[in-house]
Amino acid sequence: MSDHHAELTGLLTHWLPGQRWFAGRGRGAGRVRIRRDASLGEPLRLLLVDVDYEQGPPDHYQVPVVVRADAPHGHDGFLIGECAGGLVYDGLHDPDGAAALLRYLARATRRDDIVAEIRESAQGHAPLTDDLPAHPVGAEQSNSSIIYGDAYILKAFRRLWPGTNPDLEVTRALADVGSAHVAMPVAWLSADVDGHPTTLGLLQEYLRSGTEGWRLALASVRDLYAEADLHADEVGGDFAAEAERLGAATAEVHADLARALPTRRPTADDLRALVAYLHGRLDTAAEAVPALRPFEAGIRKIYDELTGAAPALVHPRPFQRLHGDLHLGQVLRVDSGWVLFDFEGEPARPVADRVHLESPLRDVAGMLRSFDYAARAMLLDRGNDPALVYRADEWAQRNRDAFCSGYGAAAGRDPYEDAAMLRAFELDKAVYEVLYETRHRPSWTVIPLASVERLAQVTPPAG
Repeated sequence: MSDHHAELTGLLTHWLPGQRWFAGRGRGAGRVRIRRDASLGEPLRLLLVDVDYEQGPPDHYQVPVVVRADAPHGHDGFLIGECAGGLVYDGLHDPDGAAALLRYLARATRRDDIVAEIRESAQGHAPLTDDLPAHPVGAEQSNSSIIYGDAYILKAFRRLWPGTNPDLEVTRALADVGSAHVAMPVAWLSADVDGHPTTLGLLQEYLRSGTEGWRLALASVRDLYAEADLHADEVGGDFAAEAERLGAATAEVHADLARALPTRRPTADDLRALVAYLHGRLDTAAEAVPALRPFEAGIRKIYDELTGAAPALVHPRPFQRLHGDLHLGQVLRVDSGWVLFDFEGEPARPVADRVHLESPLRDVAGMLRSFDYAARAMLLDRGNDPALVYRADEWAQRNRDAFCSGYGAAAGRDPYEDAAMLRAFELDKAVYEVLYETRHRPSWTVIPLASVERLAQVTPPAG
């Protein structure tokens, strides 16, 4: 290892664990190793980094960096550290580094196995403007995003799983069949990881008129709470019509995916494997969160009901590819209707798990859980005012019903007709949320825990 790489490795060893997208917490001290250092054009360098642990497989990350002698853009939020070569910055947050990345994509370049490709249409390569100002999106999640002018948005996948990322695969498939509910892919970046071409980033059209579904839903709830003596359908900001349109858009995306990618009818073995998976997720969550244990028996009984009848009765819909992590934060309302994005699935799951054919009801359940979250998030700092709690329940149920109505009208079958499967998926999502909130936002744990208590009752909820 060169002295320069030794310095960079030391900086990354301290910097990586502080990033929102770092997945190694709780695995002990990891050993950072730079496996690739490639120039993507001045001043951007792409580091492909492994983090090795005493037990289990290594994690793979991409860390684009810019090393410079001065700080023309300031230090705020993206300084990694200082080495003998100068100041080291996160290249996705450095405007010059982000601009270099767009230029690399626009030229469809291949350098040191770092491959940029531009999507072909019937007219060949679409022109890609490469001199747009770069604006990193502020919120760091499991990935990092950059907006270029008002034309493109780039998502860089920070943690890398060998192979094609589902977001790229599914987005391209939807674009190829002319889906009206997806932002068109423009270009993408890949590199070799463990012998597999692996997606590093996806550039899509930027839907500048779009408003996130979560923000629209919260505005509706805020209007309702401001008029506490009115019902959800009496408030000017009623969201139900949009929820119904969103349900229809989700069903249309599922239909497009069923046309573009494989499907199959579920077998008894498929249902047994699904139930085993659900029990495994519950095992992990209940061990970490004692508050789940009083509901464990009820949850397991609901899961086991899925193997008690013929597959065609339990789940008459084919298994297929889906979104995998659908909620109000993954949809945009644009002038033409609803658009779904981030088809990556749950980022913590290996890619091999995320590409399995599954029930489209998993996506429906994710959105139903999101309506519960939107209704109750603003109750956290309002106490347990009975009037507001009643309104929250009313708002959530009204929009859940509207979403399922829209979905059913477009798909030909209302999700409520498959109550056992839908309920199991809702419970699985709520159990996952309890574990997530306990680890990351303990004050929010009451939201999914209340849903677990409701859903785990022996008598099925009214639908």
